[in-house]
Amino acid sequence: MENSGSHQETAVPPVEGVAGGGTAYGWSESGVEDPNLLRVSIDPLKLHSSNLVHAWCMPSSANVGPQDMPRTLEPISLLAARNERESVQIAIRPKVSWAGSSIAGTVQVQCSDLCSTSGDRLVVGESLTVRRVVPVLGVPDALVPLEVPVSQLTLFPGETTAIWVSIDVSNRQPPGQYEGEIILTAIRSDAESTAQSLGKAERHQLYTELRSCLDVVEPIEGKSLDEVVDRVKSVSSSLRNVLLSPSFSNLYLDNGSVDMMDEDATSNLSIRVKLTLTVWDFILPATPSLPAVIGISDTVIEDRFGVEHGSSKWYEALDQHFKWLLQFKISPYFCRWREGMRVLTYTCPWPADHPKSDEYLSDPRLAAYAVPYSPVVSSGDTAKDFLQREVEILRTKDHWRKAYFYLWDEPLNLEHYEGVRHMASEIHAYAPDARIMTTYYCGPNDAPLASNNFEAFLKVPEFLRPHTQIYCTSEWVIGNREDLAKDIIAEIQPEIGEEWWTYVCMGPSDPHPNWHLGMRGTQHRAVMWRVWKEGGTGFLYWGANCYEKATVPSAEIRFRRGLPPGDGVLYYPGQVFSSSQEPVASLRLERLLSGLQDIEYLKLYSSRYGREEGLRLLEKTGMYLGPERYTHEHMPIDVMRGEVFRTCQSETNL
Repeated sequence: MENSGSHQETAVPPVEGVAGGGTAYGWSESGVEDPNLLRVSIDPLKLHSSNLVHAWCMPSSANVGPQDMPRTLEPISLLAARNERESVQIAIRPKVSWAGSSIAGTVQVQCSDLCSTSGDRLVVGESLTVRRVVPVLGVPDALVPLEVPVSQLTLFPGETTAIWVSIDVSNRQPPGQYEGEIILTAIRSDAESTAQSLGKAERHQLYTELRSCLDVVEPIEGKSLDEVVDRVKSVSSSLRNVLLSPSFSNLYLDNGSVDMMDEDATSNLSIRVKLTLTVWDFILPATPSLPAVIGISDTVIEDRFGVEHGSSKWYEALDQHFKWLLQFKISPYFCRWREGMRVLTYTCPWPADHPKSDEYLSDPRLAAYAVPYSPVVSSGDTAKDFLQREVEILRTKDHWRKAYFYLWDEPLNLEHYEGVRHMASEIHAYAPDARIMTTYYCGPNDAPLASNNFEAFLKVPEFLRPHTQIYCTSEWVIGNREDLAKDIIAEIQPEIGEEWWTYVCMGPSDPHPNWHLGMRGTQHRAVMWRVWKEGGTGFLYWGANCYEKATVPSAEIRFRRGLPPGDGVLYYPGQVFSSSQEPVASLRLERLLSGLQDIEYLKLYSSRYGREEGLRLLEKTGMYLGPERYTHEHMPIDVMRGEVFRTCQSETNL
C-alpha cells in the first residue's frame, strides 16, 4: 500500500503490520481528542509554555512512546570523548489544546550553540542535530531530521512526542565543559513565520523569484533611463506577484500586521532546557576497534529507487548509502543473494584498479571490507580472471589487512561446506593470506562430526580448516550459557590467524540482546556489550535495508513476513517521511553506534588495568552480567562511562 496524503494527515506510521505481532504494539489514532481537555480560547503568547505543555528529558536508551507520561524536567548533563556522538531525548506532551482544530497545538524548538568558557563552540547544524522520533508499528524507531536552529512540532491531544538531540564531537574539539540550551515555546498555529512554515520546494521557488528580481535590477549602470524604468517596472510586477501569492496570504489579509513574539517575550514565556556537555581528553580511534560489518541489499536499492544495475545512477545510490552509513562506525558491505545461500558480497562496487577503490578501502573509518569473489558488474572477464586480478591488486595495498571474503551464508550440509572449501581454495591459490569468513549455527546435517548437535557445531573449525579464517557463529547457539563461548574460543587457533566473530538475526529472541523492534533500548545497546564480554573480535549483521520489495522510493516500509519486526532493517528511505533523499536512521542503528563506542571505553579501561578489571567494571556497575542479566535502566551506563573518565582522563595525553 502506497503512502498518501490521508496517511500523513492522520500520522499513521509508514510501516504495514506484519506477521510476528507487528500491529499488536498498540498504535492509537492521533486525531482522537481527550474530552477532558480544557476547551476555552487560549492565547499561547500570553501564557508561559509550561502551562500548556509538559517537557522532560530522557536518555538515549529509553523508548519514549506516544503514551509515555510526564516526568520532572531536569537539566541535561552529558559526557563525550572526542570523535564520539552522544545523544539525549526531550519529550513533550500537551497539557491542554490551544489550537482550533484536531491538533493540540504547535511548539517551536530552538537550539543554541554549545559554548565553553574559553570560547570554543559546538555549532548547531554541524555538531548539534535534532530529529523527531517517529513511531513504526506504534514503537518509537525512525529518526526524522528537523531543521535547526529553529523548527516546529505539531502536538496531538493525549500524545507524547519526542525529539532526539545528537552532539557529534570532532577529534579536534578542545576538551572542556560546553553549555547551551534547547528552547521550547508554544506558539499560535496561524502565526508561524512564513520561512519556517513553507516547504523546501516553496522556499526554493520564492528564492528563485527574488533572485531573478535582483538579477534584473542590479546591472543598470550605463543603461538608458528608459531601460532602467522598464527594469524597475518588471521587478515591481514580480515582487507584487510574490506578495500576493498564497505563501503570504495571511500577512496580506492582515495588512502586514502579524502578532509575533519578540525576543524578550520568547525568553519570558519559553521552557528552557539547559544542556551541559563535558568533552574529555580521549579520542575514540578513527578505525573502530571491533569490526561491525553490516549488509546492504543492492537489489533492494535497485528495485526501490529504480536504478539499473551497473548504471551511473546505481553507482551514485550505492555511494550515498556507503558514505552515510560510515558515520555509525560500521563497515558496510553490499550483498546479492544467490542459489543455496551463496552470497556475492563487496564493499566497493568499483573494481580494484578504479580510483574509487582506494578511496573506499583506505577510509580510516572502515574496519573491514568484503572482496567480491566474482564480478559485481558484468564485464568481458571470466570470474577466475577477475578474482585473480582483484586479489593481485589489493594485496599490494596497505588496506589489504582489512580484507575478507564472505562466500556462503550458514552452510547446512556437506554440499554447502564443500562449496565453501572449493571457493576458498581458489582464493588461497592467488592469496594464501586471504581471510575467508563463514557464518554458521550448526555443522553439516548429513555428516556425523560428533555425537550431538553442539559437539558437531564445535567441530566446524576443524572441519573447515584451512579454508576459513573467520569463524562467525550465531549468538542463538550460545543462548544464556556464556561458558559455551569459552568452548567455541577453545577451538579457534589465533596463532595461525583465526578469529571468532558472532552475529544476530531472527535469534536470539527476548530477553537476549538483539535489534528487533520493540525491545528495550539497553537490549539494543547490549548487543555490543555481549560481543566484548564473550571475547569476540568482530560482528556481522545480515541486513540493514532488507524490507519487502517496493518500486517507489516513498512506498511505505513493510518488514519481511515471517521475520520478527525490525529484523534486517536498521534504516529507512528518507522519501517515506519527507522530500529528503537522505536515509533515516532508526533508534536501533543509533544504539548500535553507542554500543561500539562503549567498547572503546571498555578497551581503554582494560588497556590501563587489564581485561579482568574491565569485566569487573561491567559487573560492578550492573551494566552487563550476561545475556539475560543486563541493566534495564540507563544509569549504570553513565556510571561505567564516568568511571572510565575519572580513572583514565589524567593518564590520557593525546
